[in-house]
Amino acid sequence: MSESGICPKCGLPKDLCICETMAREEEKIRVSVAERRFKKKSTIIEGISSDVDIKNVLKELKTKLACGGTFKNKTIELQGDHLKKVKDILVKLGFQQEKIEIS
Repeated sequence: MSESGICPKCGLPKDLCICETMAREEEKIRVSVAERRFKKKSTIIEGISSDVDIKNVLKELKTKLACGGTFKNKTIELQGDHLKKVKDILVKLGFQQEKIEIS
């Protein structure tokens, strides 16, 4: 965003900017579980673009699921198996339910 208070993407003032909302509605997200060392489970969330505030999404997920997690290589990794709960939380954060694929 520029210092003049106008978003360079949509041209609206910063307080009216809809870029992140639009990006959340168009995301195609894949959620899966991977097994890590010592048979520990990890929930992997892929497909969230850089137009969305990923750090805020990660913070919300970690808070609501009471787990640790990180963001690296354009994926969110959460400690533990949270397949059943992640979709509901992502929908509450503004992502489209039809575009979230659980595998």
